[in-house]
Amino acid sequence: MTPEEVAEVAMGLPEATEGEPGPGMTLFKVGGKIFAVLTEATASRPGQVTLKSDPESVLHLREQYPAVGPSFYARLRHWNTVVLDGTVPADELAEMIEYSWERVVAGLPRATSDRLRELHRDRP
Repeated sequence: MTPEEVAEVAMGLPEATEGEPGPGMTLFKVGGKIFAVLTEATASRPGQVTLKSDPESVLHLREQYPAVGPSFYARLRHWNTVVLDGTVPADELAEMIEYSWERVVAGLPRATSDRLRELHRDRP
């Protein structure tokens, strides 16, 4: 999956917003909370996306895919960074993006969370 495809999946989720805190980095948020951080490729490394997960999935994904590793921000133990080198299947990465969105939505106030989940269920 390319960085553009990652952005398309992220922005296709209900009420996702996009912001650029600095050069080469894009944040995707829902309810004001980050669910994905997309980092552009450089001469020394491919693009990356950092996504929220749960403790069991974090370790499982790291074992399953060499391109999945701990977040640059080590204190964020529920986050994985995925190197966009094409080794993680696009459908799996899309699921990881949606799951990250869902994890963040679960932490929002109940009324907001319920509304967003309903919007997610109703999308085409």
